[in-house]
Parts: sequence; structure tokens; C-alpha cells
Amino acid sequence: MLMDTYNRFDVTFTHGKDSKLYDEGGKEYIDFASGIGVNSVGYGHPSWVKAVSEQSGTLAHVSNLYHTRPAADLAARLAKLSGLSNVFFSNSGAEANEGMIKLARKYSHDKYGAGRSTIVTLNQSFHGRTVTTLAATGQDSFHKHFFPFTGGFVHAPANDINALKTLSSDICAVMLEVVQGEGGVLPVDTAYLKAVSDLCRERGWLLLVDEVQTGIGRCGSWFAFQQAGIIPDAVTFAKGIAGGLPFGGLIAGEKCKDTLGRGDHATTFGGNPVCAAAAMATLDILDDVLNDVKSKGEYIMSRLNELPGLSDVRGMGLMIGAAVDGNPRETVCKLLEAGLVTLTAGTNVIRLLPPLVITYEEIDRGLEIMKEVLK
Repeated sequence: MLMDTYNRFDVTFTHGKDSKLYDEGGKEYIDFASGIGVNSVGYGHPSWVKAVSEQSGTLAHVSNLYHTRPAADLAARLAKLSGLSNVFFSNSGAEANEGMIKLARKYSHDKYGAGRSTIVTLNQSFHGRTVTTLAATGQDSFHKHFFPFTGGFVHAPANDINALKTLSSDICAVMLEVVQGEGGVLPVDTAYLKAVSDLCRERGWLLLVDEVQTGIGRCGSWFAFQQAGIIPDAVTFAKGIAGGLPFGGLIAGEKCKDTLGRGDHATTFGGNPVCAAAAMATLDILDDVLNDVKSKGEYIMSRLNELPGLSDVRGMGLMIGAAVDGNPRETVCKLLEAGLVTLTAGTNVIRLLPPLVITYEEIDRGLEIMKEVLK
């Protein structure tokens, strides 16, 4: 028996194809959720299936005590795509963020000594469900039950640079999302991101960017920070990187690429060859569709603005949110019953994270379902 930790929807999916899912009765659903932004290349893509099948039949796991070609090739590729330096592979977004937190605190201790370890995160942020990443998360609703939480975090309002300037001298880093996904699909102002970057350089803080949900093409560039004209000292990724397999990681910039040395951080399954091969195949597939992500997102948002019951449509690329009249969970249930898979976020938001390979035909079918349900 599974622990009852999820408020699951009353449907059992059995298989998928392209950007469609099918349940036990054979009913077809258009997928505007992609497993919470994970299935970036949809379902059953032949190149992805081939890469996973071949690697699983060759070498599934050896641990990080040894080198593997899939992990080495993927690390080099991600460093090039991000413009940063060295990569640490993990299994999830929360684990990647834990690694980034450790990186920032060790960098500060190495450079400045003790007493400078506090990390600033933003209100409405979400960084994971471990005890430490929950402490980093800037939403009170997550700060319950599991006391005591890890110390060393303060929260500041987004888009208010003066709030950061007044903080004490024990800061070592600022950690933020370019778009706050779980907080309600809230894009952070570009001017603010640039101001934070400048302030971090001025005060010797590290700039950490959590791209667990926004990265790997979701927002229309390989990483969302690239559209803001900033260069972080470290960035995390997960969700869409391996097309459905559990994978994540941390990329450090030149300043702190050597901060974590031998024995400082580890994970048994990180860089798993099958997941790494899946990630390489995913990046190959996304190479062909990345330039269309922004236009698809703009198309969806323009259509959403025409629908009844929705307001404040916002987003970046194919990471889209809209405030909905009434209970968002009830609306998502009605959409699911009608054949469209969507998500909620924040307190009153419907969130859309379709596969990045979704076609305009599939988009139109999904939007027609939304139109019928919302009216």
C-alpha cells in the first residue's frame, strides 16, 4: 500500500504518445502538465527510447567511484549550454538545491572564515521538500510539522532590491528562481535580477539560481537566467533534463567550480549512465524545438486571455499560469474529466507545463477543452 501523501486525481494512466496520455479505459487526454514539467519530450519519442534501451542493456550503474562516458559527455554539454564550468549530478531538484546550498556555505567559509553563512531566498519561492530546502522555501504553508528546520535562511520580498540592501553582514548568497513556479507562476522582474546580480558582486555574495523547473528549455532558452542577461555563480536543474527519468544537478561557475572537493559531497545514484543517456537524447530532441518554445507560449497565453473565468495570464515560454475564478483544484478536476491534464499553483492559479515538443494541433485541442469547461 502506498502512503497517502498525495491528493491524487481519480485516474490511472497506462501509456502515452507524443503529448497525449491514455488511461486504463483507453480514454485520451491532452497533456498540459508533462508530469510537473518533467516529460519535456513527450511520451515514447523514438530517439529517447532508443538511447535508454541501448544504455540499459550496456551499463546501468557503477557508482561515482568510476568514470562513465554518458556522464562525462553530458557534463561537458551542460557546461557549454549554461556558460558555466563544473557539474555535479544528483537525482532530484531538492537534492541539487541541497548541493548548491552546501557549495555556497563552503565557498564563503573558505574565503571569509566562519560567521558568514546565511542564504537569502525570496517570498513565494519553492526549493524542495527536504528539511533544509523547506527552510529555504519562502512560503509559510510549508513551514510546519517538521521542526526544527535547518537554520541559516532569511526571506525577502521579490522585486525589492532595497530589502536586500538592508540585510546584515552574515550573508553568503542569494538564491532565487527566475519564475516562481510553485508560488503561482510568478516571473521575477528582469531589472530586479540584474540589480541582485550587481549587489552580489559588490558584496561578495554568491548568486544562486534554482532552475529545477525553469531550466532545460522550459522558458524558451536552455536556462531562464540567460534571458535576464545575468551570469549566476551556480545554477541547479532537474525535472525536464532526462525526459521522465529521475535526474538533476548543479553547475558551478568559474568562481566556485573547485569549492566542493573530494569527500565534500556525494550521492550513490547521481550521474547514472541510463539517466545520463536519456538526458543526452533529450537535449538532442530539444535542439530541434527550442526556438519554437517562446512562440508556442505566446500563442497559448493569447488564447487564454480570451477565455472566461481566467485573469492575470502570465508566464515565460511554456511555463504558464492564470488566476481562475473559484477553486482551482475543482477546475483542474473538471478539465481532467473532459480530457485535459493541467496543474495548480499558489492559491488560485491554473498552471500549464506542456511538453516542449507539443504541436499546435495538440495545443488547439487542449485549448478547446479549456474553453468548453470554463464557459
